[in-house]
Formats: sequence, structure tokens, C-alpha cells
Amino acid sequence: MILCDAAQVADGKLYVLGGGWSITGPEPAPSGIAMKLDVAWSEADMPHHWELFLMDQDGQPLTVETPVGRQPVEVRGEFQVGRSSAVPEGSPIDVALAVNFGPLPLQPGNRYTWRLAIDGESEENWAVSFTTRPPQPLPDADV
Repeated sequence: MILCDAAQVADGKLYVLGGGWSITGPEPAPSGIAMKLDVAWSEADMPHHWELFLMDQDGQPLTVETPVGRQPVEVRGEFQVGRSSAVPEGSPIDVALAVNFGPLPLQPGNRYTWRLAIDGESEENWAVSFTTRPPQPLPDADV
């Protein structure tokens, strides 16, 4: 997984704009996550469910105000890959995923982590973290 300004998938490839950052803000800005997954040969031709959860610096789900009340910031999706004759038997099969977000209301000067789960399972390295810059001081006004 890589943090970026934006990402898309075309022809099975990831196209990443402004990728590889770990510090943002303090103002809200659009962002994205580019993911390249390796699906085991034995897991091909099966549907898989993925979820991304945004966690705060205390490891708790980040919630934001929505029209239906406070909700966690999370994204879900499905993928399924087929076995190709171009891929040798037993080889992992690539899956590219791109998720883009509008500006999120994040607190300046905090640390956040996106955690990935696939089919309800997650591993420690299925995460990417970032920090929001502290608020900028206001310039002195001349009176």
C-alpha cells in the first residue's frame, strides 16, 4: 500500500499521482491509496472482500459527522481474479486496487493509520500511516 494524491487502475496497472508521502495538511486535502495485492494461486477464481479502516493515533476507528450521525471512515470492496495461461501454475496473481478520497476532516498534529483486511483477516504490515502537520500560526496583522 502507498499513500498518494490520487490513483487509478487501468489494464491491471496502478497509476499513482503524488505517491509516497507520509505527512499532509494541516488543511484537508484529497488523497488516495494505491494497493498491489498478490493473490495465491489457490485463492484464484474465488470472491474476496477487502476493507480499509482509518484509525487514530490511539488505534481507535476515526469517526466523522455524516448526515446519519457519526460514522467510522472505512471503505469496502470486492475482487476476484482468474487464472491466466500466461501465469505459471502456482504463481501469485497480481491485483491492483486504487481508492481515492475527498478531503477528510483530520485533526492537525496527529498520526493516522489506514489498516487493510481481506476476507476478515489482517496482518501487521497491511497498514500505512501518516501524520498531519500542526496548525500554522496566523501571520501578525498590522494595525
